[in-house]
Amino acid sequence: MPVASSIAHGAVTFRQNAQIFPKCYEGLTAEEWQRRPGDLSNNVLWIVGHVVWARSRAIALLGGSWSTPWLLLFERGGKPADAAKYPSAEEAVQAWKDVSESLTKALENAPEEALAVPAKPPSMDGKVSGMVNFLAYHETYHVGQAAYLRRWLGHEGPAG
Repeated sequence: MPVASSIAHGAVTFRQNAQIFPKCYEGLTAEEWQRRPGDLSNNVLWIVGHVVWARSRAIALLGGSWSTPWLLLFERGGKPADAAKYPSAEEAVQAWKDVSESLTKALENAPEEALAVPAKPPSMDGKVSGMVNFLAYHETYHVGQAAYLRRWLGHEGPAG
């Protein structure tokens, strides 16, 4: 089923991010998943968890649902929690795969009526469609952060 035209750009962006994002964390050690360039910086685990959270928000906007017990640890504005509450890198990667599959289906099945419902900023068009497109843009920002961290950790960049 074709994606609704009002979210077509966002859907392409999500698809492109799904191809490059795993290359940002593949081959990292457990220690590297946790390293941060500064005290106020995010680590790769937090970025992956946050992108999973954001994809779950896009699914919710499209009328679906996706969750995992640790999801809210990565919500916007979330406060740091005890390290034992965070998922392992393997759990985060599996969640990324699962939420990505669910998002692809939600994007393909999004009815135009639902996309036209009014939404507040940062919606790009004042509608749910604009929020979906914003979340794709937001995700690209975090993919860039993860790519930077990969290089900072001494690995080849995700795009070669």
